[in-house]
Amino acid sequence: MIGRIKNFFEESRREFKRVNWPSRAETTRYTIFVVVFSIILAAFLGFLDFAFLKGLENLIL
Repeated sequence: MIGRIKNFFEESRREFKRVNWPSRAETTRYTIFVVVFSIILAAFLGFLDFAFLKGLENLIL
């Protein structure tokens, strides 16, 4: 059992060495993209929520 666990961690370490990690510039660019996209999506969904709420209020009242 201990041998299997040790083997797992050794193989995991070898795999991590093979990973093609993104550069700092790529990571920054992707992070900025995700944050901007999230803000735009939140604004769009907020607008839809507001529009449907007003539409429903006009329909009910």
